[in-house]
Amino acid sequence: MTQETFKSVVFIHKDKLFRFANRFLIDPQDAFDIVQEVLIKLWESRMELSKVSNVEAYAMRMTKNLSLNKINREAVKYKAESYEMPDIQKEKYPALTRDLILKLIDRLPEKQRLVMYLRDIEEYEFDTICELTGIDENAARVNLSRARNTVKNGLTMIFDYEERRIRAIKS
Repeated sequence: MTQETFKSVVFIHKDKLFRFANRFLIDPQDAFDIVQEVLIKLWESRMELSKVSNVEAYAMRMTKNLSLNKINREAVKYKAESYEMPDIQKEKYPALTRDLILKLIDRLPEKQRLVMYLRDIEEYEFDTICELTGIDENAARVNLSRARNTVKNGLTMIFDYEERRIRAIKS
């Protein structure tokens, strides 16, 4: 694979890889480092890339694995049972609803967060999501449904809280 071919087949996905890694790692510099590492590994194995049927999915999976490895190395643990929203509720004026939704998504269990991100933000189809995550379609649909319900319930709680505060101020 030549440098030009590599640019047209692999390098065009760098922005998507960055967004994907950034959803895992939160810190943009860490996400940038992961994407750099993925691109270097892909470049080093560029002769074998012709055997890969979907280079984008392959790169996304590499990004996911490297991001998760980084999280594990730093001993960051996401626990679904410790799902709380006190820092969101403490904000006097929550920023845009989009930022609020992203905060709620960040608190989801890993599989739910990953499936929701791939489906609702990156707009992948379920077959691609299954290929990227390694889970079957039914599990992906269940995780997406649970994630959406959790985010919806979180938004409802926050909006109800804000509505009660507004009513209290007006009274």
